[in-house]
Amino acid sequence: MSAATTGPLGALAIAVEVAERQRDGLRRQLQDARSGAQAAGAQLEQLQGYAGETQNRWGVQANAQRKPEVLFHHRHFMDRLHHAMGLQDSVVADHGRRVAAAQQALLAAELRLASLTKLIGKRRSELEQQQARREQKQTDERAALQYRAVQNAPLGQAP
Repeated sequence: MSAATTGPLGALAIAVEVAERQRDGLRRQLQDARSGAQAAGAQLEQLQGYAGETQNRWGVQANAQRKPEVLFHHRHFMDRLHHAMGLQDSVVADHGRRVAAAQQALLAAELRLASLTKLIGKRRSELEQQQARREQKQTDERAALQYRAVQNAPLGQAP
């Protein structure tokens, strides 16, 4: 153990170290959640782009004669593609909720760390004040002893 963890502020110093590790872990989780949300959003955009391209290809060829089976398969394919986009939209929303939850957890961890840091500062200040009072008391006592020694010494003699 270091000197910082064995003194009067030792338990608080340990609590700060733990809070920092938790905050750092939550920061990594938030970054992972954001990466996942970004990937899910990109996949949704890819599906939407593909659906748009497919629809445009069929729209350009609107005057072309098609067999009913081909039209059925196209509609069925587009329905499945729209269903996939709906599922992916749910995935994106879920990732959004994860990011929001990770942000809230990180904020709570940062607030806890800030309050612990503030508490350590306050305690350190209190300890410094106590030390200053002790030193002042010792100085006052020495001065009082010297004064008594001068008062009790016979005239003409220095203590």
